Amino acid sequence: MSYLQRIIDKPLSEALESIGAVLITGPKWCGKTTSAQIHAKSILKMQDPDKNQGYLVTAQTKPSLLLVGENPRLIDEWQVAPVLWDAVRNEIDNRGNAAGLFILTGSTTVDETKIMHSGTGRIARLIMRPMSLFESNESNGSISLRKLFNAMNYDIDGVKSDLTIEKLIFAACRGGWPASLFKQTEKAALFIAQTYIDAICESDASTVDGVNRDPRKVRAILRSYARNISTQASIQTIIKDISSNFGAISENTLYSYLNALSRLFVIDEIPAWSPAIRSASAIRASNKREFIDPSIAVAALAITPEILMQDMSTFGFIFETLCIRDLKVYASTLGGEVSYYRDRQGLEADCVLRLADGRYALIEFKLGSKQLEEGAQHLLTIQNLIRKANSTENAKIKEPELLMIITGGEMAYRNKDGILIVPIGCLRD
Repeated sequence: MSYLQRIIDKPLSEALESIGAVLITGPKWCGKTTSAQIHAKSILKMQDPDKNQGYLVTAQTKPSLLLVGENPRLIDEWQVAPVLWDAVRNEIDNRGNAAGLFILTGSTTVDETKIMHSGTGRIARLIMRPMSLFESNESNGSISLRKLFNAMNYDIDGVKSDLTIEKLIFAACRGGWPASLFKQTEKAALFIAQTYIDAICESDASTVDGVNRDPRKVRAILRSYARNISTQASIQTIIKDISSNFGAISENTLYSYLNALSRLFVIDEIPAWSPAIRSASAIRASNKREFIDPSIAVAALAITPEILMQDMSTFGFIFETLCIRDLKVYASTLGGEVSYYRDRQGLEADCVLRLADGRYALIEFKLGSKQLEEGAQHLLTIQNLIRKANSTENAKIKEPELLMIITGGEMAYRNKDGILIVPIGCLRD
């Protein structure tokens, strides 16, 4: 099985040149260990069943012994022995803050209560997500997000995507799991996401923090979440949905389960962008419900590509999750962050992509050409609101650098209002 280049490879290489260690976190099966091994010169796999118990005993007695090896040394699933975090930080100090000593990988967020030092200045943190369409060679990469921001007069007119709607639906259902790309049949490729869901429900949701959780309840929560992806559904809405389809669940219990799913990088919610365009009371500040990969929603709902071909309304929400995933991957090399805008008057932008230097893009996701005009009007109205707010003495809101509609269509172009129409099958970092 050949290695497919990942977008995280470049920032990982750059980080190893400047800091002692790099922590790569992200969901299971997204390729963290495989990519880290490309950059490492020695490897310690904490979950090796033949050596795990010996490693744990060593970690309790003298953890520095586990750090011995050629650098960069990969410590895979370091969280099995949390003391390794402080051991790594101490070793970096002992070597005079030398760069490129260690790579840590983990499938859960750092439990800060089990470490003594945050690692600031010694350990950089990167998040790895499932593969974008460009990384899986399904986007032809003809349009660069970086160039859209940085190249004046960047010509996209006439650029075409190679993705048909059938291929796009299959890619969303299969997901960005590297192992799924090398299966001999489509059925086998689709099975990876279902296996992932099974592992989360039956084991990982409990082992992430040692709290025993009911697998049936985890499944019910995932199904309810899937029914509400790409929306600002309230906790009460989700509780009501779970109760009507599974059984009663308290708010505290739901938060406990959702926290576990967040720590496992299953849930990847989108925060609201809240500029002073209108009165603060008019801004909806709740998070938008999203999974880290669209295939999780598909598997949780037990639907198929054939079903989605007959239900484009449902696929529209799944398509948005796919686009968010890809934009987060592409924006990671630009220091970008993803949020959304929606106010109580119903005006919205599906995505606000903000760069570290303050520039940003307002983005809508539309599957087909029939919705393009509606999306364009949303973007233009928000732009006009920003200009109106800036005409007062109290507001100084930077205008968007880009107005963009990401589509499931074939052709890229810039419309008469300067809005970029970009097929997801053309986009790259």
